[in-house]
Amino acid sequence: MNQKKTPFVSVVIPNYNYGRALELCLRAALAQTYAPMEVLLIDDCSTDDSVAVAEACGVRVISTGVNSGVATTRNTGAAHARGEIVVFVDSDVAMEPDAIANAVALLTSDPKIGAVCGTYDAEPLIRDSLIEEYRCLHQYYWLAETEGRIGTLHTAICAMPAHVFAEIGPFNPRLRHTEDGDYAARICRSYEVHSSTTVRGRHDHDDTWRVVLRKVFHRTRLHIPLYVRRGDLPGGIATGPRAGASVAALLAVLTLPLGFAAAPWLLLPAALLALALLADTALYRFVLRRRGPLFTAYFAFVHSVVNAVIAAGAGVGVLQWLASRRFRRLYEPGEHLTAVRATT
Repeated sequence: MNQKKTPFVSVVIPNYNYGRALELCLRAALAQTYAPMEVLLIDDCSTDDSVAVAEACGVRVISTGVNSGVATTRNTGAAHARGEIVVFVDSDVAMEPDAIANAVALLTSDPKIGAVCGTYDAEPLIRDSLIEEYRCLHQYYWLAETEGRIGTLHTAICAMPAHVFAEIGPFNPRLRHTEDGDYAARICRSYEVHSSTTVRGRHDHDDTWRVVLRKVFHRTRLHIPLYVRRGDLPGGIATGPRAGASVAALLAVLTLPLGFAAAPWLLLPAALLALALLADTALYRFVLRRRGPLFTAYFAFVHSVVNAVIAAGAGVGVLQWLASRRFRRLYEPGEHLTAVRATT
């Protein structure tokens, strides 16, 4: 009786200056229950001790040669990978021991599945700040809520057959914040993408207000040309209740000065804020069960600010889309191939 061959897996870990979390990431990758596999660290010219950390763990290090961004780093890793399945893992994520085994099982269960994306644990990899705990709980809830077939790509943990990557082509190196959304639009034309809570890892989330709000703003802004092309992409300003919550939160901020001018006008921003909170009642109930009322109040405040920033980013993105032909063409089919050739 013929036994099905177990596919060889290449774990590709793109890295730039994540030495602080890198050892936890690498040791988790090396401790996977799955075999056979290799682990590759693709270093984007780090200036910290990342390379020394990887070498101390016995992991092969490949340098991009010139700092080029995560898209180029992943492409470099895929080019050096020997596996029939490539698993991209961010260098600030420590996978659960069975994450790769579960991802491979899902991929090999149906040839229509072109990629399997992992989810985050509810606890951060390294606990640093309250806003990091907000970010961790929010993303855990959102990713678990969208488990199953999805229309996007979560690249923090993402497994795909090497032949699918070769067919779809490389990540667009011109994109620094939205390369995953662009790749999702391309891969979903030919394959299904699935998200699974059985493929999980702990993530060292961003731990300062400045970084969190900057990322949220720019990622939303840069997704606008993609949302125009594909209105079915989930997340942020693109979906019904979440879009409403974001718009209501921003309008609450913008109308707040009216309340300072005349007390009765305070009813308007208060009503708008209430609408923003009501749109996410299921999320707040989840946080309340896990962390209690005090943290839930903090969570609701942070989430309202984040929602307002999402709406602001979308607004700026729409203005850019109207004013800039270059911005409208950010995700033109075939543009990524031109960019890749220019960097090789």
